[in-house]
This record gives sequence, C-alpha cells and structure tokens, in this order.
Amino acid sequence: MSNQIQQTSVPLQKEHWSQLGLHNYIKILIIGILFCYLFRDEIQSIIHRWLTDSSWSHGFLIPMFSLYFINQHKEEILRSVRNNELKPNYIGLFFLICGVLFYPFNIVQLQYGYLRPIGMIATLGAIVLFLGGWRLVKYTWLPIVYLIFAVPLPRRYYVSLTMPMRHLAASVATALLNLVGGMEATVNGVVIDVIYKGQQLEPSLNVAEACSGMRLLMAFLALGVAMAYLHHRPLWQRLVLLVSTIPIAIFCNIVRVTVTGFIYVLIHPKYTQGIYHDSLGLMMLPLAFGLYGFLAWFMSSLFIEGSDIVNEDIVVHRHSK
Repeated sequence: MSNQIQQTSVPLQKEHWSQLGLHNYIKILIIGILFCYLFRDEIQSIIHRWLTDSSWSHGFLIPMFSLYFINQHKEEILRSVRNNELKPNYIGLFFLICGVLFYPFNIVQLQYGYLRPIGMIATLGAIVLFLGGWRLVKYTWLPIVYLIFAVPLPRRYYVSLTMPMRHLAASVATALLNLVGGMEATVNGVVIDVIYKGQQLEPSLNVAEACSGMRLLMAFLALGVAMAYLHHRPLWQRLVLLVSTIPIAIFCNIVRVTVTGFIYVLIHPKYTQGIYHDSLGLMMLPLAFGLYGFLAWFMSSLFIEGSDIVNEDIVVHRHSK
C-alpha cells in the first residue's frame, strides 16, 4: 500500500526595488549627490574622454552593466534589507575617510592622474562597506570593480600596450601579403612597404594606433567579464571564456589589418579610409562574437557536468520461490 504525498506549491512573492522604501532612496540620493559633488571634476573628465576619444566610447555602457549586475542580486539584497541583515561596518568608515583624504592629497602631492578615478571607485566601495557591511559587498563587489573598465588608461600606458599589437598585426599582414603572386611586402616597425607587379605603392601602408586593436580588446574584455559572470557554467569554463577574449580580440585585429592591406593593394586605397575603414572595424565585432560563442558552445557540448547526466531508471525483477 503506497502513500501519496501531495505537494502544494506556494507562489513566491516577486521582489521589486520599490520595496526598498522611500527613506532608503532618500539616503541613496543624498549620498549620491555628495559623492558626485566631491568627485565632480573627475567624473566630468572621464565623460569628456568618452565623448571625444572613440577608443573609450564604450565607457557609457559600463555603468549600465554594473546596474544590471546589481539587479541580478535584487532578491538577495531586498531580503537582506527586509530582515535587517545589512549592518554598518566601521572598517568601511575608515576606508571612506582615507579615500576622501587621499583624493586631494594625490592631486596636490602625488599628481598621479590614474589614481584619481581608481581612488574614486575605491571610495564608492568603502561607502558600500560602511553602510551595508560585508553582506552588501558580497552582492556588489563585482559591479563596483567593473567600473574600472570605464576608466581610460594613461596615455603612456595605452601607447606601450598598443605598440606590440601594431607590430604583430603588421608582421602577420606582411607575411600573408607576400603569398600573393607578383607582390613583395616588407615591414618596418608598423609600416608596410608594398611592391606590386614591379611598382612601389605610395604611400606605404601604416598600421596606425587606431588599427592596434586596443579599442576592440578593451571593449571585448569588458564584455567577456560580463558574459563569464552571467553564464551559468562551471568556474573553470568562465575563466577560459574570460581569458579567451584577449587572443580573440588580437586575432580579429590581425584579420582587420590583413584585409585592409589586400583592399589597399588589390582594389583601391580610398576603400581603406574614412567610413570604409570604420565599417571594416565594426565587422570584426560579429567575428569576435562568433568565435566567443563557438568556444562557449564547444565547452558546453564537450564537457558534461555530473549534475547534467540523467540517471536511467533501474528496474529490479524479483522472482518468487
């Protein structure tokens, strides 16, 4: 005789940010105004760089992604607020005071520009730790750290990173151009000299800073962190997806420079400038996403976790004597 157990499902109450309460929103608004006022010069400088430098135009999307990450933990945060689990942590107050004092000290004494936006982000983290304790930090540390992707690198660091990428793209493009009959290409630094059918092509093909791939690398690396965080897959696969963004971005840029070289030689130089040049750069995004998606699909298909294996029913036959 078998007992049947009926399970009744209780509908879960859906969490909304409106449940945070008016007093909490007023507190957030006041803190936000004070924060923006204190770091107003730095915020204006970063936004100006986003507007004027196409290499950092993706910076507008970074805060949106951070807010989306926070929204992913909406239920945990609201539950913690409702259960009074978010307690002030005075270690955060100590870091907050240090951050507020360090900002003018860096401007007057150290004068190291990159530390100013980094210090601003660190101060934001200290505010979260002070007001909500380590429990709130648990749900917001990645959205806060993620804001670093929106901070433009200092010029000297940016150039030092782009030069090796420009050299690599120029060298690979030169090797591939030499595979074409009647074409002789030589590379000198980031400049490719081409002789086609006995005629020297002028001007030489220059792998400029805009063709270094740094723009694609920074944007794709930020997106890779977001995708690795949002994908529900084992930690090692997330790390592989994150690390893969670097070689994928470099490969796509090599493809871009090589295709540009063939267009320059075999079609016409005008199709490697202006809107044509920018359009070719945009075409690398689908290629990068395609390679990234293929890698994610390959790992999901090749490696099956134990929890995904469906156990077959085992039928036991009993023989009566």
